[in-house]
Amino acid sequence: MIRTLAGKRLDAAERELGESHDYMRHILNTSLRAFLRFAKIFPISDYRRGLPADAYHVARIVAARDEDCGTCVQVEVNLGIRSKVEPGILQAVIDRRPDQLPANLRTVYEFVEVLMEKTGADNELRESVRQEYGEEGLVELALAIGASRFLPSVKRTLGYGTACSLVEVKVPD
Repeated sequence: MIRTLAGKRLDAAERELGESHDYMRHILNTSLRAFLRFAKIFPISDYRRGLPADAYHVARIVAARDEDCGTCVQVEVNLGIRSKVEPGILQAVIDRRPDQLPANLRTVYEFVEVLMEKTGADNELRESVRQEYGEEGLVELALAIGASRFLPSVKRTLGYGTACSLVEVKVPD
């Protein structure tokens, strides 16, 4: 019964987000216990209380893109659209054009990029993010980035990941 209910929820999520959740269905069908543990990531992945939607989604898209999972990037874009983030902002992130972003979002974009590069050169940008969004905003950003990297890793491990070059990311005009 739990599997059936979870399967229906996955169907609804696919319709809502516009992308397949086959990897989650694979986990569900393989091990209900593993699926129930896996599902605990979702309250963390969508936690946003004080961080503005545009900063939150810029971070999530950059982090998912770094994991090279095209369908995950598309889901992140779709979530941004659903949160009413301006399409021009989403397009600038997809096109890797931080210069087209407002200064506060450019800082978020560059901060996430530097984090993904693991150079250790993130302290100054972290302080800028902290100044703009506060400590709670920084925590929310950390959770958003971590979750946006976790799901593509699981998908790729199970053989369900697709590279960004194979997916056309759609942002409405």
